[in-house]
Amino acid sequence: MATPESVTNVSRHEVLPLSEQLRPQRVEDFLGQAHLWGVGGPLSSRANRPSSMVFWGPPGTGKTTLARLLASRWKAVFLSLSAVESGVRELRMAAESARREESLPTLLFVDEIHRFSKNQQDVLLPYLEDGTLFLLGATTENPGFALTGALLSRVRVFPLHPLEPETLGILLERAECYCREKLGLAVSWEPDVRKSALQSAEGDARKLLQGLEALVYSAVPGSDRVKVGAKDWEQAIGRILPRMDREGDWFYDLLSALHKSIRGSDPDAALYWLTRFTDAGGDPRVVARRMVRAASEDIGNADPAALGLALHAWESYERLGEPEGLLALAQAVVYLAAAEKSNAVYRADAAVRDRIRETGSLPVPLHLRNAPTAYARTLGHGRGYRYDPNEPGGHAVGQTYLPEPLLGSIFYEPLERGFERKLVERLQKRRGRVQSKKGQDG
Repeated sequence: MATPESVTNVSRHEVLPLSEQLRPQRVEDFLGQAHLWGVGGPLSSRANRPSSMVFWGPPGTGKTTLARLLASRWKAVFLSLSAVESGVRELRMAAESARREESLPTLLFVDEIHRFSKNQQDVLLPYLEDGTLFLLGATTENPGFALTGALLSRVRVFPLHPLEPETLGILLERAECYCREKLGLAVSWEPDVRKSALQSAEGDARKLLQGLEALVYSAVPGSDRVKVGAKDWEQAIGRILPRMDREGDWFYDLLSALHKSIRGSDPDAALYWLTRFTDAGGDPRVVARRMVRAASEDIGNADPAALGLALHAWESYERLGEPEGLLALAQAVVYLAAAEKSNAVYRADAAVRDRIRETGSLPVPLHLRNAPTAYARTLGHGRGYRYDPNEPGGHAVGQTYLPEPLLGSIFYEPLERGFERKLVERLQKRRGRVQSKKGQDG
């Protein structure tokens, strides 16, 4: 494989990938992540001693490069493993190699560290504890979920952010300069295509360079110029899939944004996040389930029709499939977002659960107990019960329905919103009659 120094003597199809050729060799050439490298940042020049850490961020944000630069700064031995291909045996071999190294610290870089099992992560612990190894892990998954508590307690976690288009622009300039000086190819862009290319990379430096590399490799042999139009770039970068992982942070963040947009009564945002989720390959059934939850949790009895509409949309999707069924979900999510909101039922449910935890399994009052047999009736089950629909106004005034220690407790307090306005009035009258009855009895 050719090196940058010898690339002019070989075909440009034989060179290393651009992402490798342009990988920074000095801290000052590293792009992005100023919150880590900037003045006062945890990885600024003051970080002059090895320590174990995990870099967490999306692809193409510099996790591997950061690890290599730190190893260079700390004058450490750099060992690299991929959690996809390595296991306990490779970890122990790395530790043995570190023990044989008497003069320099050893940094073990583990890419995709979230793929290690609990047992594999536990193997690292004693080596980190006694300083045999310093771990530099890289992951695209939330370490709080992917890594064990024991390993997390021995490392610092640093989040990395997608690169801004301005930062990617600097990288693209470097790549264009490399193509011109090393490969003899000048890259020119049609109007607005370069800006579109920086946006379409979605903060991923590797994706940007792979797209440019595809254009360079497809250049006509002997030519000294590559002109990039909109269609050229689309073909080079391939289909741009919306970013989302399966059961990871992006998955739950998109769902969270959808639910909070419904709760915040923003139908435009709710529809946007619904489409983002489904376009990225998320299961629409997951969205339907979340919509049913929102109908009860955030809308409740302010608009009782919301729950039924959410369920009907779910059923419509199951019957129709895609794409027709997605429109039913879109209709429902817009309705839910625009509906009146009340969390009174949600709060009442939580209050009841708290009270049950406090009071335990209180016995059912005798008059409310089931009395299917003569024996049960001799025990007093159902005695004195009054059938509410037969009472004046449909309410047996004075009859209670809670265990005695909880009499007078109010858990559900409807709000003055939507249909619940009617419930407020209805319950105030009922509770007023109960209080009046208590006063008469007293």
